[in-house]
This record gives sequence, C-alpha cells and structure tokens, in this order.
Amino acid sequence: MLDITHFGLFLLSVFLLSITPGPDMAYVVGQSVANGRRAGLISAAGVALGSCTHAVASAIGLTALITASPLMFTAVKYLGAIYLMYLGGKMVIGTFNSPTPAREEVPAAKRKANARGLLSKGFITTLTNPKVILFFISFFPQFVVTGGDHHAISFFILGMAYALVGFMTDAAFAILAGSAAGAVSRNQMLQKLLDRVVGTAFIGLGIRLALTRR
Repeated sequence: MLDITHFGLFLLSVFLLSITPGPDMAYVVGQSVANGRRAGLISAAGVALGSCTHAVASAIGLTALITASPLMFTAVKYLGAIYLMYLGGKMVIGTFNSPTPAREEVPAAKRKANARGLLSKGFITTLTNPKVILFFISFFPQFVVTGGDHHAISFFILGMAYALVGFMTDAAFAILAGSAAGAVSRNQMLQKLLDRVVGTAFIGLGIRLALTRR
C-alpha cells in the first residue's frame, strides 16, 4: 500500500492505544453519561477532527523532514524510539503503584451542552495536546518505507486510519457509556492490564524503531 509497511501491526497498536482509558475516552464517556449518547458521539467526532488535523500536519512535516535532511530524520527516529520506550516503561511501572482514584484530569461533563460546543471542545482538547503530535512523529515513521516516493500520502493515510480507529472506539464507548464503558473507565484492574499490554507494546515498537534502517 504505497510506502506503508506492516499496516496490520499499525492498526493493532492504534486499537490498543485507543481502548486504554485516558482523557479523550473519559471526556466522551462523561458527556455521554451526562447528556446522552448523541452528546458522546458528537464529542467523539470532535476528538477525531483534532486527530485528522494532526494527521495533515504530520504528513506535511514528516515528509518535509525526510526530504530536507535524512540525518535530521534519523535523529528524530532515535528520539522517537526513546520516547516510545519511555511512554511504555512509564505505563508498565505505573501499574505497580498503589491504586489511585479515578483520573482527575477528565474534563467535567456539562449538561445541556450544544452540538457545536461539544464538537469544538473535543477538537480543541486534542488539537492543543502536544503529546499527540509528538506521538505521531515518533510512531508513524516506522510504518513507512523511508526510501519510497509517496511519503506524504502514506503518512496521511496512517493519520486518517488513526483518527478513524480512535473515533470508532470512542463512539463504541459512548454508546455503551451507561454500562460497559463506565466499568472499563473505572475498573482499576482492567486499567492496569491494558496499561501493561500497551506499555509493553510501546517498548517493543520503540526498540523496533531504533533498529530500523533507512
């Protein structure tokens, strides 16, 4: 598929990341519980739009970086590998800490929120999160053949796939917010299990990225 490699592994990794409880999921679930499933779905769409914007920016930026300086891209590759391993290690180590209350960084759900407000808040929350673009830069390059001729469209497709998987996952949790989703977002044991699986996957992907050659 153009310059994309190991697309199945990419989708699996994104899915594991998407089902890991975090601010985006909690925001969507919170709005769904407080204002109904429609509010949750609109919130999920806003988050997805933010991811799409990051996808466009990363496609342009990463392609320019590869074209302008292979050496700089190699440096970014190693920094990305370190970042992925750091994220993975932090997630795994965090599961051995004492149980903590429900995540406090979750934006509070507002009743009677209008569609435009829900959409824009989800969009801005994702767009202004620097960790998202840093994740794009560190994660995406290992799934694109660096010697190919279609970098921009390849990065763009990966970004859209990331946004789509994220939206579908958030939408599913929004629909199930009253039962299964709420249980997942509050279940400490399940959170630890997901964090260990995703954390280990990130460490492995970081090592794989560091060993990847141009």
